[in-house]
Amino acid sequence: MYSPEDTISTTASTKVPVKYGELLVLGYNGSLPNGDRGRRKSRFALCKRPKANGVKPSTVHVACSPQAAKAISNKDQHSISYTLSRAQTVVVEYTHDSNTDMFQIGRSTESPIDFVVTDTIAGSQSNADTQSVQSTISRFACRIMCQRTPPYTARIYAAGFDSSKNIFLGEKAAKWKTPDGQMDGLTTNGVLVMHPRNGFSQDSKPGVWREISVCGNVFTLRETRSAQQRGKMVETESQELVDGSLIDLCGATLLWRTAEGLARTPTLKHLEALRQEINAARPQCPVGFNTLAFPSMRRKDTPDEKQPWVYLQCGHVHGYHNWGGHLEEREGREGRLRECPMCRAKGPYVPLWLGCEAGFYVDAAPPTHAFNPCGHVCSEKTASFWSQIPLPHGTHTFHAACPFCAQQLSGEQGYVRLIFQGPLD
Repeated sequence: MYSPEDTISTTASTKVPVKYGELLVLGYNGSLPNGDRGRRKSRFALCKRPKANGVKPSTVHVACSPQAAKAISNKDQHSISYTLSRAQTVVVEYTHDSNTDMFQIGRSTESPIDFVVTDTIAGSQSNADTQSVQSTISRFACRIMCQRTPPYTARIYAAGFDSSKNIFLGEKAAKWKTPDGQMDGLTTNGVLVMHPRNGFSQDSKPGVWREISVCGNVFTLRETRSAQQRGKMVETESQELVDGSLIDLCGATLLWRTAEGLARTPTLKHLEALRQEINAARPQCPVGFNTLAFPSMRRKDTPDEKQPWVYLQCGHVHGYHNWGGHLEEREGREGRLRECPMCRAKGPYVPLWLGCEAGFYVDAAPPTHAFNPCGHVCSEKTASFWSQIPLPHGTHTFHAACPFCAQQLSGEQGYVRLIFQGPLD
């Protein structure tokens, strides 16, 4: 059996030997404190896998017929069951498709799932602290079918096959018969997809969120995430993934990067060179006059002595200090309302962390801007892009968030330009 671990990219370069592309989970800042173990939870490389055939629909059976019962009980036969009522179920039998590879994503740790996804905790650097609430991510959330021949097109479908190679849509799930007599449906919390306009580049703009059905059809969003009434079908759009497509599973959002797009993405080696270039300029705290330095990519959870801190209201970069606090400041060092000694602007005062996940960058420009309020640093175009992206939150709201930690952005722009002071000598 092909192990999901074999597809993980642990190289420093984004020019990974993948056939199709990679899935990255928003909210994970690349090189996590727990090292490669954390990276494996946050990204998944899709490679060509021998004998990992995809599937395609073949025969429709009415439940209770011998053929339907055989399709459901046969563990070598893929099938989807649509329960219309207690007395009526339609079973669609699927056959192997030797022209495609199938990769499955979901919360389940069973063998059919290639990429196990857990709920993203906003502001967390890892998912070691599990949530006590029940996950809203489906155990078998979705599947991606990739063409084995160029241009290696990847298409997404809601729901995944379980260990018995079945998909069951219960009586309460949204389902219907199409004009051509086929069945289709939606999963409980849905699989949403957004394709950016102008690709994933410095010219990218937000697209429109759509919902993908079990058969891969595209629909407008439901009134709420789990409403039984489906949206309107959008026949002019496709479930084909493009570089930069976002996939939301109601609890975690994934970014799809094609192999071609990854080849144009800055590498970790490039980001490390930019970090060293900033540190080589010897930025100083304008008050304490001590030299500041961004920590290495393999950083710790807590800021070190040379860590740069920023006043998010104005962008002035300092070293850490205890003065300038106000009565309305919150508990803890981070997020306090402080008065900048340079310009008297009052606002949050937080440590700066480099954005280490290269796949989230839309260009290779220097890291000059920081997200508000988390302090993750990246290029201006990258900060501008993510500040405009409305990410699903809960069952019916959307907000922009930092891709490196998933914290909701605040302030007028959601990010700030950093103002460093050079050495006085």
